[in-house]
Amino acid sequence: MSTDAFALYGTHEAEDHPVRLTAGRLSADLANGNLRTIRYDGVEVLRAVSYLVRDRDWGTYSPAIRDLFVEQAKDGFSVRYVARCEGPDGSSLAVSVGIVATEHELAFEAAALSPGGFETNRCGFCILHPIVGIAGRPAKVEHVDGRVVETRFPDRIDPWQPFKDMRAITHQVVPGVSAECRMEGDTFEMEDQRNWSDASYKTYVRPLALPWPYRIAANEPVRQRIVLSLKDTRSGQTVTGGPAAGSIRLEPGEQGGTMPAIGLIVTPEEARAVLAARDLLCEIAPQELLFHFDPDAGHGTQALKDFAAVAALHRGGSTLEIALSCRQAPAAETAEIARQMQAAGLRPDAILISPSVDRQSTPPGSKWPECPPLEEVYAAAHEAFAGIRIGGGMLSYFTELNRKRVPADRLGFVSHCTNPIVHAADDLSVMQTLEALPFITGSVRAIYGDKPYRIGPSTIPMRQNPYGSRTMDNPAGGRIPMANRDPRHNGRFAEAFALGYAIRVLDANLECLTLSALTGSFGLVAGKGEPAAEGSTRPIFNTVKLLSGLAGSSWLSCISSHPARLLAFQSGARLHMVNLTADEQRVDIGFAATLRDSSVTLTPFETASIELTA
Repeated sequence: MSTDAFALYGTHEAEDHPVRLTAGRLSADLANGNLRTIRYDGVEVLRAVSYLVRDRDWGTYSPAIRDLFVEQAKDGFSVRYVARCEGPDGSSLAVSVGIVATEHELAFEAAALSPGGFETNRCGFCILHPIVGIAGRPAKVEHVDGRVVETRFPDRIDPWQPFKDMRAITHQVVPGVSAECRMEGDTFEMEDQRNWSDASYKTYVRPLALPWPYRIAANEPVRQRIVLSLKDTRSGQTVTGGPAAGSIRLEPGEQGGTMPAIGLIVTPEEARAVLAARDLLCEIAPQELLFHFDPDAGHGTQALKDFAAVAALHRGGSTLEIALSCRQAPAAETAEIARQMQAAGLRPDAILISPSVDRQSTPPGSKWPECPPLEEVYAAAHEAFAGIRIGGGMLSYFTELNRKRVPADRLGFVSHCTNPIVHAADDLSVMQTLEALPFITGSVRAIYGDKPYRIGPSTIPMRQNPYGSRTMDNPAGGRIPMANRDPRHNGRFAEAFALGYAIRVLDANLECLTLSALTGSFGLVAGKGEPAAEGSTRPIFNTVKLLSGLAGSSWLSCISSHPARLLAFQSGARLHMVNLTADEQRVDIGFAATLRDSSVTLTPFETASIELTA
């Protein structure tokens, strides 16, 4: 990978380019043995069909693929290979795969075999339906008992599984074209992956109500098969509106509200580094500092003293984020934290409080952990932190907030985070998570109305794993799910992702958006042992500084003809744009009559601001 590419992704490691396979009007991209972006006449039918193996922490194995055979014929294609996973206990699993496609049918079958048995949380197929153009639309579900039910894909995000005991699901691609996806070899169910900001509905094997992890028996093959069948009754017509080459057109949209305040998170481990980088903190001038406090992690009075020192440098507001242990009565624990705050000289403008246990996921079929009623937690917070605004929600992701609805009547605001590498960490999947954000914010607004609403910290690296015992270490700097470090955070990719994120949540009328820390692996400033010079700013610094400078200003939406490739908004007389792709994008700004040249070219992952007045 070139130096320029390193600047884009923060790594010299290149993603393997997918192989485009075609069968008449059907096309699919083969990537790491799985199929992505399955289209018919240029319109996406399925986002992916993948065979995945998960470990006991829901981490995804990266199997070694051998004996790969790909044949592209005139009217179809076929693929064969064997994928091998190595378990941490010396066990192994070999998966033999065969894929065959014609214009109206694609079959993907696999047989998994382990010589000595293999522990896994999930082993089998995942089928992803896209969300744009499908959310809220009709679907027909065939169940394992033969029942056929006419239903709809969820519009608001479903906290649990919208469809269970599935054998097949059919939806309309465009008028006159329907797609049936049939799953054989086990019982499948669907979850609404927008919960985790994935831009898909995921149909997966092995119901979550069954125990996990489980063990695949030795020398007993596990066979599954997926068949996608397309029915086209249009008498030779072709679909219009598929992905087109050429320039992207921007049109003015509706007048919006005001830009949100911008926050930065500060942990006790990074507080002194933030003090050392005070000049950069002043340059960004965020409106909010979010101080993270977790007694179970050993945080105490010294951490609060460090926070007070940082707050003294800061002209904006501050919030103390408390992961309450709940090992004792909430009233006793909050009173002790209040005592420590007073001793440290810290008085934040707000408290964001949530039981520590609520950071962990409670999947379907699992027992809810012991936890005091949230009403008791919030009442204790109001008593201990009198005169300070109290907020609640989840310190983890929207998933947990959607599944455990907080009583918001005594809260000054609600909050949650998101993370784009929960399930997949390839470049395309990460950028596609931006499509899910309006559905997340729309669902929060549907639940909590006009309650003041905050999001963050939301970064590409994962700060906490609600679905396992740990986040994944990433010393080699790869693109791996659930990693606590991600190379793209160092590159222009993160700069583009952050601005795209901010644009996608503008309609939510957020009170505050936190996209980064100042220092550390989630920060705007490079640390020791990193490719960039210690103390230098990462590209994402530019986005956060821009957004901080725009906080409180009014904004105007812009309609992009290809929002998956380019997003934009207008603030005052300036147009702000971001290229979300690794390709150059030509942008036609037809409504900007004052520009000498209404066409602009953006380089890969470039952000740009243009003055629209003469």
